[in-house]
Amino acid sequence: MIVLGIETSCDETATAIVRDDRTILSNVVFTQLDEHRPYGGVVPEIAARSHLEHIDGLVDQAMREANLDFTDLDGVAATGGPGLIGGVLVGMMTAKAIALVHGLPLIAANHLEGHALTARLTDGIEFPYLLLLVSGGHCQLVAVKGPGDYTRYGTTLDDAVGEAFDKTAKVLGLPYPGGPAVEEAALQGDPNRFAFPRPMRGRPGCDFSFSGLKTAVARKVQSVQLEPSLVADVAASFQSAAGDALADRTLNAIHRFRTEEPNGNTLVVAGGVAANAHLRGVLSTLATAEGFRFVAPPPALCTDNAAMIAWVGIERLRLGETDDLSFAPRPRWPLDEERIAS
Repeated sequence: MIVLGIETSCDETATAIVRDDRTILSNVVFTQLDEHRPYGGVVPEIAARSHLEHIDGLVDQAMREANLDFTDLDGVAATGGPGLIGGVLVGMMTAKAIALVHGLPLIAANHLEGHALTARLTDGIEFPYLLLLVSGGHCQLVAVKGPGDYTRYGTTLDDAVGEAFDKTAKVLGLPYPGGPAVEEAALQGDPNRFAFPRPMRGRPGCDFSFSGLKTAVARKVQSVQLEPSLVADVAASFQSAAGDALADRTLNAIHRFRTEEPNGNTLVVAGGVAANAHLRGVLSTLATAEGFRFVAPPPALCTDNAAMIAWVGIERLRLGETDDLSFAPRPRWPLDEERIAS
């Protein structure tokens, strides 16, 4: 089974072709960083126009790199949400046109499910497993029991951890995108220089909060004279605090998961923030201490990509699940739409 994937939910235009033996035949990503950098963040209208300009060429490139024709495909999957609706529309309309012209099954993929299932593409892990999904817009702990079968244990009450990284970069005067810039600056810093708060630490449950940490960083920066060594120390101290907060909430989730899903013993971290080496190290140490296997996809498959969307298509096609051409793109689409845990 071979599926074409299309991802256009934010500021990467991506296409990929994946085979059901977990082989990635092509994986093309066009980043819009240069277009958004002057604004310090993603501008939805600019993103949508860029997707529209590049999507056809990127589909063609993915097909050529895989050395395939459309007749070789068994389906086409595109992100149907959540995301910036203009971009999602571009990807879905492209996928619908391909499906209609070539008589292929269409799969409208949940972008979050793409991240959730990436570890099955990269490492072939079995259900169930515990997922920490961390990105610029999402921060969730989820029990993954199968395609479409998710139980959310906790989510952020305010800001996602990726947003906190971006805001920290901005107040420190670091370039966009903020997450990688903070990580790079932190390499030269002292993580013990500033005692930033660890939000929610020690409390029951699995919810997150990062607004207090973000505010504490901003206040500290306002009270000092910034110089390169101090920027590095703030970045390292913030990153350490964020890692501790994530580990604390994840530990609670591991305890709950172990009780509810005794056959599962794997912790997966996915999403753009999962590319951060420090956070991966903290969570890997936690998993090992708890007797869990730790899995994080390669950094290139943590950030937005179409290989994960193609894999969702494969998982759905295996179950006989497809979508018709009337599917309407969704700016919001929770993983656990039908079963949110109390």
